[in-house]
Amino acid sequence: MNMTSKIAKHGNSTAIPVSKEFLAKLRVALGDQVYFTETPTGFHVTACDPQFAAKMEAAEAIMREDRDILSVLAK
Repeated sequence: MNMTSKIAKHGNSTAIPVSKEFLAKLRVALGDQVYFTETPTGFHVTACDPQFAAKMEAAEAIMREDRDILSVLAK
């Protein structure tokens, strides 16, 4: 999906308006938080916190490695 948008004034702030289709693809609505990550080719926009996602991946790796210990502790 390619789209363009003009930067607009919103009170004392600056805003980039986006279409309903764009918001639907991101699965976000008014008031939701989005994250911008700088990459070598520009910016990546996501509804998921990349730092939280990295922490969850690390936690899942630990749970896979220590599955036996965790099952004993769960009893």
